Amino acid sequence: MTIAVTGATGQLGRRIVAQLLERVPASEVVAVVRDEAKAADLTAQGVQVRVADYTDVAALTDAFAGVEKVVLVSGNEIGQRAVQHGNVIEAARAAGVTFIAYTSVLHADGSPLLVAPEHVETEALLASSGLSYSLLRNGWYHENYAPSIDAARASGAVVTSAGDGRVASASRDDFAAAAAVVVTSDAPEQVYELSGDVAWTQSELAAAIGEVIGSDVSVLDVDAAKHREILSGAGLDEGSVFFVVTTDGHIAEGHLADAPGTLSALIGRPTTPLVDTLRTLA
Repeated sequence: MTIAVTGATGQLGRRIVAQLLERVPASEVVAVVRDEAKAADLTAQGVQVRVADYTDVAALTDAFAGVEKVVLVSGNEIGQRAVQHGNVIEAARAAGVTFIAYTSVLHADGSPLLVAPEHVETEALLASSGLSYSLLRNGWYHENYAPSIDAARASGAVVTSAGDGRVASASRDDFAAAAAVVVTSDAPEQVYELSGDVAWTQSELAAAIGEVIGSDVSVLDVDAAKHREILSGAGLDEGSVFFVVTTDGHIAEGHLADAPGTLSALIGRPTTPLVDTLRTLA
């Protein structure tokens, strides 16, 4: 069985490759990358490194030669992802791939999150592809809160408009482990709703950051308009401000709070505590 991972030198893709290497021989892993130089360490471990961009169907088809299963790690070019993912699916079909595991977002088909629509489009492409597939609907990453550490160091506060909303985040390593388990399974399920075991509040985030930086961190809970004003004043661009404030609104509404335990059951251990990942980031 040969398994390919797209975006294999990215933050999630590299972790998925590492998890696969704990389960299958390196000779059975294909790392699909844009820049071969960034994958030198994978080559040294015996991983097959093949170069292809999400925009190049021909190169992707060549990269998938002899591959049975693909982990399609969602791209990071917002607004282009559905087309790019479609290219990967088209190439996989042309190359004779039989199964795709796709990293989607938690409850994509009913989510108002700004990132959800392109995931929904990709899920529809998979459903009509004729291929077997699993949807790895990942919740929020602990690592998304790395900027909050620096902000708290500077201001002593976590600024938020999420109110009492909770976030059931998990580490990228947790989600990577789940992808490796699914793609090496003989009978994977079609949909996995994946999130952390614990749904935390902004107060708990502030306490965790305070623990890792060794000082008290408070919560500055403001409305959306004030949040936009603060972020703009701190120098964030308009698009980033819109994303952060809109996401906090969705957190306040409970759209990232679901913690059904599916992720920990899949990987066979509790998900990583938020404070542990923040400590690593700090």
